[in-house]
Amino acid sequence: MLVYRIVLEKWAQSLTASGQAARWNSPGRFVLYTAGTRALACLENVVHRNSRGLNQLFRTMVIEVPEMLFIEKIGEKDLPDNWHDFNNYHLTQQLGDAWLDGMKSAVLAVPSAIIPAEQNFLFNVQHPGFKKVALLRTEAFVFDPRIKIP
Repeated sequence: MLVYRIVLEKWAQSLTASGQAARWNSPGRFVLYTAGTRALACLENVVHRNSRGLNQLFRTMVIEVPEMLFIEKIGEKDLPDNWHDFNNYHLTQQLGDAWLDGMKSAVLAVPSAIIPAEQNFLFNVQHPGFKKVALLRTEAFVFDPRIKIP
């Protein structure tokens, strides 16, 4: 399976996680976020950036997840109402932190807060199985100038 991550060019050469808090992890927990499609990876970037940030140099990371690697899943039905609301990050962070602590899988599939019918794929970079995940290549990526962020 291929997954995608759009990042600034300076971060595109390695599969690393910052440890910054995000929807599915609390601060100091190292999770690499990817999307199931290039389009979803683009949307995820757009909602987390301002329009000036879209003018910089970006790359699409094309990442291969081996078929034999177990993927744990959290479905939308497993989540509380309004899980996607920013004020409820603590709820999804608890789920993500529990997944990290459980060490059952290197990959967790979660619904996208933007399009819940699509999936994002999170990687526990400290899980032994993560070593089997490969950055196949990077591709140039330019945000369409028609994308406007208020």
